[in-house]
Amino acid sequence: MMQGRFHFYEGYSLQQITFPVRVMKMLGIEKLLISNTSGGLNPDYKPASLVLLDDHINFLPNNPLTGKNLDEFGSRFPDMSQPYNQEMNKKLLALAQTLEITLHEGVYAAWTGPCLETRAEYRFLRMAGADVVGMSTVPEVIVANHMKLPVSAISVVTDLCDPDNLKPLALEDILENAAKAEAKLIQLISKFFENT
Repeated sequence: MMQGRFHFYEGYSLQQITFPVRVMKMLGIEKLLISNTSGGLNPDYKPASLVLLDDHINFLPNNPLTGKNLDEFGSRFPDMSQPYNQEMNKKLLALAQTLEITLHEGVYAAWTGPCLETRAEYRFLRMAGADVVGMSTVPEVIVANHMKLPVSAISVVTDLCDPDNLKPLALEDILENAAKAEAKLIQLISKFFENT
């Protein structure tokens, strides 16, 4: 169980960011469940919504698998047709329904950060097909797929990224929305592991 993570915008390489995933796999974990906070691009989302990731778009300037392949972990060209494990996702959706928790499904765009996006960038990301945008998760998911480690990810929408009604963002609002979603997220994750 990790508390927090390393980010590309903090100056870490993507290999450093994903090293803990490799360590956990070597320690024997069989499934990986990732959480993150994000900006909501989909107009149907509200602050504090939970979004189960079904796919992603990698806008980071590199890939954690760049360089010499670690053959002991996986193949040179891992398949990414289903980066998020469908069996785990179906289970999470069913549990959310049982718990009466709204769990959207969506596409995550990984952005470099640390500055938030411009209005034009939000429009671009929407046109590209993204439902949420954040600064993490995708490198870890790529490495998990490289090692054939089943992975799912849930994103907490902390703010809305409406380019036509964009206002300066207050950190207090982000933290407040993250706190609102926390109880639902913990309940869902706890129930998932109870039933795994």
